[in-house]
Amino acid sequence: MFVRSLSLGVAAAALLAGGAQAADLIIPTTPQPIYEAAGFDWEGLYVGVRAGGQFTGTDASLYAGYPVSTTSGVLGAAVGVNFIPVDPFLIGAEVTGDYIWNNAFSTGEFFANLRAGAVVTDSVLVYAIGGIGTNNRTGFNQGVYQLGGGVELAVTDSVTVRGELVGQGDFDGANDAFFEGAKATVGVFYHF
Repeated sequence: MFVRSLSLGVAAAALLAGGAQAADLIIPTTPQPIYEAAGFDWEGLYVGVRAGGQFTGTDASLYAGYPVSTTSGVLGAAVGVNFIPVDPFLIGAEVTGDYIWNNAFSTGEFFANLRAGAVVTDSVLVYAIGGIGTNNRTGFNQGVYQLGGGVELAVTDSVTVRGELVGQGDFDGANDAFFEGAKATVGVFYHF
């Protein structure tokens, strides 16, 4: 009886020891990332559309041949690229084309712009913009420039909304004010 109890005890111990070893098997797992990128990715290509108004001053010399004190509607598009060389600073290049109209005339404006700004929060960009371009109307073509700034807000992972205000002048050689007009726009942009 003692031998029988002893052999049952040894068999039970062997089974329990085998089960304990099975619980210690190493199961490979994928490690969780330590850092996940947070916020909107401002770098890369983007395209967008915008609308707003253009206003010329009361100066005797006219912005790109416009009549004085003119208010015009603006519809346009922009294509650009952004780089963040050092966080939070952003630099970029952008090309814009706008259709401008009012009761007296319609014209097109095209600009090549440089942008420099700062990513204030994950979803807010504040920037300055400057560019040179051309204002084209039937029988009239004038070199123009613009300087200003804006704020861009990320609303989804790839869509932003932007408000921008620029002062504008032309290269007509007249002794006139630096800014002869202003353009204010609001736009929606898609970032790739």
